[in-house]
Amino acid sequence: QVQPVESGGGLFQPGGSLVLSCAVSGSRFNIWTMAWYRQAPGNEREMVARITPENNLAYADFVKGRFSLSRDGAKKTIYLQLNSLKPEDTGVYYCNTWPYWELPWGQGAQVTVSS
Repeated sequence: QVQPVESGGGLFQPGGSLVLSCAVSGSRFNIWTMAWYRQAPGNEREMVARITPENNLAYADFVKGRFSLSRDGAKKTIYLQLNSLKPEDTGVYYCNTWPYWELPWGQGAQVTVSS
């Protein structure tokens, strides 16, 4: 399997917004539940949000109401809109399948929220 390619990270101010993208190659994209994961410094990797092939969504409690996940089957890409950023959103964001990590981990997208 080819690594996902995450993009869109950077340095953002508290209260700001951004969109992360994750491009996934492979013919099985449209049957996978895809998820965004986050690893903050010193912490375990945790799931942020996930989306089924039928576009059913689930979010971690710490991002509900602030983050929005979508997918584009034609582009084999998932997107994560992050709003109302908080310093604790800082971390490296990765995408992979859920619940089992079927893809190799990509480079991730570093998101730093700081004033």
